[in-house]
Amino acid sequence: MLDEKKEKLQKTIDFLQKRMTINPKVAIVLGSGLGGLTKIMDIVEEIPYVEIPNFPVSTVKGHKGTLIFGRINQVDVVVLNGRFHYYEGYPMETVTYPEMVFAGLGIKILILSNAAGGMNPTFQVGDIMLIRDHINFFGTNPLIGPNDDNLGPRFPNMSEVYSRRLRKIAHQKAKEQQIHLQEGVYIGVTGPCFETPSEYKAYYLLGADAVGMSTVPEAIIGAYRGMEIFAFSVITDLGVVGQVMEATHEEVLQAAKTAEPKMIKLIYEMMPEL
Repeated sequence: MLDEKKEKLQKTIDFLQKRMTINPKVAIVLGSGLGGLTKIMDIVEEIPYVEIPNFPVSTVKGHKGTLIFGRINQVDVVVLNGRFHYYEGYPMETVTYPEMVFAGLGIKILILSNAAGGMNPTFQVGDIMLIRDHINFFGTNPLIGPNDDNLGPRFPNMSEVYSRRLRKIAHQKAKEQQIHLQEGVYIGVTGPCFETPSEYKAYYLLGADAVGMSTVPEAIIGAYRGMEIFAFSVITDLGVVGQVMEATHEEVLQAAKTAEPKMIKLIYEMMPEL
């Protein structure tokens, strides 16, 4: 089984290496409604997922479905424009397949973004929350199964999944650009339902500040493969006790679009410091 997985992964990596004309060390995963980052890229190559061997295809509105190689503020990057979610019916191995590919391409820094519901009463719609830590509430883990010691340890350390160094850079750049940042704990759940008021309350009591349906599996694989991780949530709806919003996916996308310029500016300014 391990040999079959390695062969499949290597086929994807070989295909992309033949198409690459740059050498990115940073990978960025774009969450719901955050695809506007590509507008500030100097795009070198854009490859639809359907053309990449063994690559899954995103089925969610707001996720385009292309892998983009290019530059942001003179830094070579690869951008996953449309991620894969557990709630789409994919196994965890598929959800995190891009991160395994990125590691195989030599990526050193993984940037993850998402749209999330805010439970911290100090949060407002449109806030950007840097993820300090996470709670895995998916009920499963992408590392379950046989382990290849050549890829990572059987029991990876999760004491600092999200880089303090990168969060410090983000805070510095945000201050310079007068961008207000929050910081907190993200809880990852399966979805696809939005949360009930009691679930929001329970998650906040567990220590989470925001909730979403992605990011945690990808961060686990990133940490497993030794990548330095920076992640943030755009708060697109509120699940604060006593003021739970009735959210739709369309409203979430619109809220993300409204906050998108701040996110784009932050990533652009951070790039040379990475």
